[in-house]
Amino acid sequence: MELAALLEPDPPEQGDATVVSITSLAALDRRPAKPAQCHRPAQSQYRPISGDLAIARTVSVVIPVKNEARNLPMVFSSLPAWAHEVVLVDGRSVDNTVAVARQWRPDIKVVTQPRAGKADALLAGFEACTGDIIVTIDGDGSTDGGEIARFVGALVTGADYAKGSRLGSSGASDDITLGRRLGNRVLSGLVNLIFGTHYTDLCYGYNAFWSEHLPALDLDCLGFEIETLMNIRAAKAGLLIQEIPSHERARVHGESNLRVFFDGWRILNSEGHRSRSIWRLRASA
Repeated sequence: MELAALLEPDPPEQGDATVVSITSLAALDRRPAKPAQCHRPAQSQYRPISGDLAIARTVSVVIPVKNEARNLPMVFSSLPAWAHEVVLVDGRSVDNTVAVARQWRPDIKVVTQPRAGKADALLAGFEACTGDIIVTIDGDGSTDGGEIARFVGALVTGADYAKGSRLGSSGASDDITLGRRLGNRVLSGLVNLIFGTHYTDLCYGYNAFWSEHLPALDLDCLGFEIETLMNIRAAKAGLLIQEIPSHERARVHGESNLRVFFDGWRILNSEGHRSRSIWRLRASA
């Protein structure tokens, strides 16, 4: 099989981070195998994930939830059957969230969140993943599992980290308020200015990355600032980043606890301070 389309622009030099837009998907898993697994997958190992793409790599989907029993049918009905595993991280729900999840996906891996906060939930989920690729979606029905193929397609055609965007290209949102939209724009602009990135949406929970890059993200927070931190750390690690247009649906049941702008602002201050400290150390060396 030949590569149908290449990512543009070309991958950056080591240490640079570039955000590019998705073009078209190729019918080839281009990701090089690890040295210990240097072999071409057999044809039977490839699984079609769309009309244009087949992959041999395994995909883990992480879903953090708390009292989302009424929303989970929408979540699971949109998940692709080709996903290698689904990891549900339960924040000690008092409804039948776990029972509903097991009804929809009997082979689901359920992890009980050890502490509190979205970041803590995602970290617990990441630790339980066994796939080559990790995808994070929300458990409130706002993220469409049918879009996972776009994220995976970006990774197997060269990207290290694929981040969803509701505000760039053909992305959209039925849920974001004017205040959150403006706050997101301000925060994204500041991050782009400080870290030399070109992000259009910094506060969205739909992301995917190769599991081998998890140590480079160096995640050490607990709250909703996790998305901001992941995006900043991916850029600082020099990963090739590709934004994927995504359509966020409105939450049907329950209320959101999001305060991504305030949490994101806090992590931005922390990361900015860390970057200035590193610059001073280099300058004095």
